[in-house]
Amino acid sequence: MSALPQVVRDPALPERVTIYEVGPRDGLQNEKALVPTATKARFVRRLVDAGLPVVEATSFVHPRWVPQLADAEELVDALLDDLGDGARDLPVLVPNERGLDRALEKGLRTVAVFGSATETFARRNLNRGLEEQFAMFEPTVRRARDAGLDVRAYVSMCFGDPWEGQVPPAQVVEVGRRLLDLGATQLSLGDTIGVGTAAHVGALVDAFAAAGVPVASLAMHFHDTYGQALSNATAALRHGVTTLDASAGGLGGCPYAKSATGNLATEDLVWLLTGLGIEHGVDLSALVETSVWMAGELGRPSPSAVVRALAGGDEA
Repeated sequence: MSALPQVVRDPALPERVTIYEVGPRDGLQNEKALVPTATKARFVRRLVDAGLPVVEATSFVHPRWVPQLADAEELVDALLDDLGDGARDLPVLVPNERGLDRALEKGLRTVAVFGSATETFARRNLNRGLEEQFAMFEPTVRRARDAGLDVRAYVSMCFGDPWEGQVPPAQVVEVGRRLLDLGATQLSLGDTIGVGTAAHVGALVDAFAAAGVPVASLAMHFHDTYGQALSNATAALRHGVTTLDASAGGLGGCPYAKSATGNLATEDLVWLLTGLGIEHGVDLSALVETSVWMAGELGRPSPSAVVRALAGGDEA
């Protein structure tokens, strides 16, 4: 697992990129078999040890909606025992004020809310309409910011919706700007069903810039449903985006959108960034070993092309 790509630096691209690891939350949330809390804690620890600068640990969602994440408090306790106070910097998703209360009780310092760019998905995922979602987010974001927390805002269905079809960039920008106006410190724009293409990515970033939203406020969250995630990541880099979401081993999907398959694999993204000479701070060998281990825990091979290439016969 020592192979690395030849580095060919493109000076037009950012010098450094932050990889926002979502595997423990977004990657595992759709798993039907419950993953033991101790396994999740070890997964997070191994990702941190591999050099990932941001690892989203879990979600304080009601267990009825996502049973896989019903152990959020227990997981945070295990991480505090293992990582100490640093575990309080690991982001968690909070769907509403009750979720925020649970995060505050644990002394956590970074939370995320999850919005929608479309009416139908807002109804299906949040049980609220496109407009109504902001009334739910407002007190959650305000209270979090008043408590000194950073707040990330995910926006799903930014590139297409399985029920509504094409999503106008202006509609995505309107949702994103309103979340920033509420106090969110970063927007993660999600290609939830993986239908985006490179030029579409650039057009959306340009639309935000034209609306006065700095590119530094934006992150991108790509799914590889149609094999476009790496192409889209490269397009985002060319438009100045320096935070990219990814999931170790390519784990993940969305429980409320059946067409949402796996996230962009962190290993595939690390290989791309390494070849482009972009700093990221991640130990690829340690990351691959972690995904091979987690694939064994889940009982199936990793969908990541880089994991398959580097792990050889070691995969589950």
